[in-house]
Amino acid sequence: MELFLFMLERVGLIIVFAFLMSRWRLFRDMLFQEQGLKEKIWLVLIFSALSVVSSYTGIKIESGTIHPLNQMIHSTINAEEAIANTRLIGVAIAGIFGGPFVGVCVGIIAGVHRITLGGFTAIACGVSTILAGFITGGLSQQLKIRQTFSYKKAVTIGICAETLQMIVILAIARPFEQALQLVSLIAMPMIMMNAFGIFIFFMIIKTFIDEEERTKALQTHQAFSIAQLTIEHFRKGLNEESCQTVAKIIKREIKVDAVAITDTNGILAHVGVGEDHHLIHREIMTSLTKRVLVEGHIITATSAKEIHCPHHDCPLNAAIVLPLKVQQHTVGTLKLYFMNATSLTGVKKELAEGLSRLFSSQLEYAEIERQRKLLKDAEIKALQAQVHPHFFFNSLNTISSLIRTDANEARALLLKLSTFFRSNLQGARQMLIPLKNEIDHIEAYLAIEQTRFPNRYNVQFQVDASLFDVHIPPFTLQPLVENAIYHAFKNRKEGKIFVQVQRVDNKLLLLTEDNGCGMRKEQVKQLGKSIMQSEQGTGTALWNIYQRIHEIYGKEADFQILSTLDVGTKIKIQLPLKATRWE
Repeated sequence: MELFLFMLERVGLIIVFAFLMSRWRLFRDMLFQEQGLKEKIWLVLIFSALSVVSSYTGIKIESGTIHPLNQMIHSTINAEEAIANTRLIGVAIAGIFGGPFVGVCVGIIAGVHRITLGGFTAIACGVSTILAGFITGGLSQQLKIRQTFSYKKAVTIGICAETLQMIVILAIARPFEQALQLVSLIAMPMIMMNAFGIFIFFMIIKTFIDEEERTKALQTHQAFSIAQLTIEHFRKGLNEESCQTVAKIIKREIKVDAVAITDTNGILAHVGVGEDHHLIHREIMTSLTKRVLVEGHIITATSAKEIHCPHHDCPLNAAIVLPLKVQQHTVGTLKLYFMNATSLTGVKKELAEGLSRLFSSQLEYAEIERQRKLLKDAEIKALQAQVHPHFFFNSLNTISSLIRTDANEARALLLKLSTFFRSNLQGARQMLIPLKNEIDHIEAYLAIEQTRFPNRYNVQFQVDASLFDVHIPPFTLQPLVENAIYHAFKNRKEGKIFVQVQRVDNKLLLLTEDNGCGMRKEQVKQLGKSIMQSEQGTGTALWNIYQRIHEIYGKEADFQILSTLDVGTKIKIQLPLKATRWE
């Protein structure tokens, strides 16, 4: 029992060692990640040191009795003496975590060192230590203990290694009677305490690794939660409105003293402590931020001097400044400020780094989306700018004929043609125009067509004049009226078209209805969703309208085509009244 207690005391050294090593990230990474030669050498040095210290701090035993503990470290051992120690814990753990190479190297170093200490079991203990390195390293690799982190397998290997040492002592140490007496005294305490030491070492390392994984999981969850809250704002790019909202979200979720966001020129948002002098619309104040913009990597400051704020009484004493990048180019910074440097913990640093990467990705996606929309806009505007040659020349011929018979009518029609082309050009330049402009465009078109074909089309308008200032995409109604004239009334002498614009449940309803030839269900299903090739036309105008309203309004827009063969066609468009104006 006395030896059990003394051995437990020595195991305490192993526990302290395990605790200290568990706090060293490099050591944890070496244990559980792929190990190169450099990592293996580090493990050899660490565990060899542990085994050597264990030998020095062993418990002297002479003639079957425990020596008085008059000294803690034993640099030499007399010929009649032996020592009980925890040396094999270091060797076993080295073999388990480092594999055969590390186990053998630590076993040789610890074994040779044990031989140099002396004592009648020196050779036996040295040989058993070297064998333990071979056995633990080999078995660990076969049983994949490092990968599975099996407590039972590790403890079993430790028991086997210590049992082997007892057998070797009996086989080699002489005189045999003294060796037998020693083994009968130390076997059970050493086997049990060494197995216990391995178990404790495993448990401490695993506990810290589990805690680290839980922390990372929480950080990941929090980072993705913040990313989810901010994604719709960062989609708008780096501007004052979006950055101000994002800064408030980050400050609330991470609980820092202040959050700031900048572009490459100035402060776009600052929320929290220091708002009185870290003002938006200003150029970047701190040299710390300027460094991040130039160098493009994360910089941490733990004092007001490092932040270098020119405001004398600035209460911010610590900060982490992270670059925001788009296609590897730094386009701005995210800054987390603290009044107390101790608040800038490692957890907050890692979370901030994750947010920096996520926000950079969001900005990059926003830029890609912006470029895609620009390309889409260019395609759409090219379509909008097209004018049917036949319409143009027919209009000129009509005006030319009128000049001889009715000069005033010709003049009025020429003004309508001018209005029509002006609307075309305006639509090619702008993404949204007042509803009144769209109605004028329709009226100009109808004036020309009805002059060419008098009394053939009867067009009725029901438009709420209070909506004239509401902005809508250009070429939303006019192409629908044009389609009706060109396609709905083929082989018919007369036709009626009804145009309605009104407010319905906070939505803008745009409706055109005709009593023309109608369409088959198969045609209706494809119209607006794709461009078709048919005798009746391509459906480009409807596809154009469908694409634009969904690009601008997303799911808030609704586009419906209702048609019955030989009865007529109704096209209904609903847009949100609170639309975002595109510049």
